[in-house]
Amino acid sequence: MTTTTALILLALGLAIVAGLAAYAFTLWREVKRREAFREQELRRAHENCLANLEIVAASLLQEQVDITEGAWRCKMLLDILDPHLIERPEFQAFGEVYARTQHLHTHSARKALAPRDRMREDRERLEIEAEWRQPVLKAARDVLDFHRGWPNSLH
Repeated sequence: MTTTTALILLALGLAIVAGLAAYAFTLWREVKRREAFREQELRRAHENCLANLEIVAASLLQEQVDITEGAWRCKMLLDILDPHLIERPEFQAFGEVYARTQHLHTHSARKALAPRDRMREDRERLEIEAEWRQPVLKAARDVLDFHRGWPNSLH
């Protein structure tokens, strides 16, 4: 092999390595961009969830929403933020009301019930609401405190 051929092969090898390095750098920047976008989307989703959670909790405290509906909504929003939040003692009332009422019919399924069955379900729901009213209202106040302490209150 002549010196000229060796130099051409060396230059070609260096060009290939430089091209691959540039491609790797481009991919690395794309990964960083996507990670930043994902973190921004997650932050925005948490902010929306917290805003909705505050609205529902305030509505519960002002008696603008039924205990059952408010507890369901708060439970779902807390699950979105972090599924383990509902296990906290201050939020367990939401989970308990949800567990006790999830078998009740809603929307069109409720309308399809016979009047007697609908009344039976209404009576059951009202009994649960009466029993869990104070714990759910306390949990709603705790949600407002949780929101004020965000994000430190998450852990």
